[in-house]
Amino acid sequence: MTATRLAARALIRLSGEDVAGFLQGLVTNDTRVLAEGRPVWAALLTAQGKAQWDFLLWPDDADILVDCEATQADALAKRLTMYRLRRPITIARDEALAVHWRPDMSEEPETRLFADPRLPGLGCRWLAPAIDNETADLAWRTWRLGHGVPEGIDELGTDKTLWLEANAVELHGVSFTKGCYVGQENTARMNWRQKVNRRLVVCEVEADPGEAARAWYPDLGLAVAPVRVEHLRAGHAVKLGDAEARPIVPAWLAEAIAEEQPA
Repeated sequence: MTATRLAARALIRLSGEDVAGFLQGLVTNDTRVLAEGRPVWAALLTAQGKAQWDFLLWPDDADILVDCEATQADALAKRLTMYRLRRPITIARDEALAVHWRPDMSEEPETRLFADPRLPGLGCRWLAPAIDNETADLAWRTWRLGHGVPEGIDELGTDKTLWLEANAVELHGVSFTKGCYVGQENTARMNWRQKVNRRLVVCEVEADPGEAARAWYPDLGLAVAPVRVEHLRAGHAVKLGDAEARPIVPAWLAEAIAEEQPA
C-alpha cells in the first residue's frame, strides 16, 4: 500500500470543560466550525499578530485534536498549558492516532477523508493509527509547495511573519467575525485597510538564498520567502540575497493581490 502517514506531524489532544471555548479566545479561526465535524487551519499568534505556530484543529466528540509539527508539539502544548490557567482541561500528546494524507479523495476502507481546509488541491487528510512504516512526508512537502502553500515554523518563522502575510485569508486560516484572540487587533486592522505589503510565497531558485528566505529546499530548487506585493504583481524575478528567484503566484493568490490597495 502507498504510504500515507505524515511522521513529521503529531497530535495534541485537548479534553475537559469547553475546550472549544478555551481555544476560541486564543487561535485565529472560529472553533465553532468544528461542531460541523470538519478540520480547520488556524494559528497561535504573538500580540503583534505574527505567527508562532500554525496547525489544523480536528473535532473528536467533545475533544479537540491539534494537528501540528512533531518537532513543535511539546513547545505548543506547553504554551497552551500556560494559557489554560486553572481550567479543568487536559493537554497531552495523543500517540494512538497519526495524521495521514493523500493527493486525491479516493476512499480508504472504513475511513472518513476530509479535503484540506486550506485549498482543495492539497488533497485529503484523515486521522488513523500509524500502521505503515514508510511515510509520505517528502511527497506531501513537494505537493504542498507545488501549490504555493507554506506551513510550519521553518517556513513561517517564529515571530517573523504577520498572519495575513502568510495568506491566511486566502487559505481560510482566519475569522474576522469570531471576536478577540491573541494578535487579533493588528490582524483585523490589516484586513480592514486591505494593505498586506508582503506575501510569503514559494520561489524557484538555483542557488542558496541565504537569510532572505525563510526556508530553502535545494533538492527541489525551491525556497519560501517574503516578497513585496508589487513584485508579485509585476511577475518578474526578484533577488533573494545573491540568488535570483522566480516567485510562484498561483491563481488563488494572484486574484487576491490584484484587489489589494498599494502601500
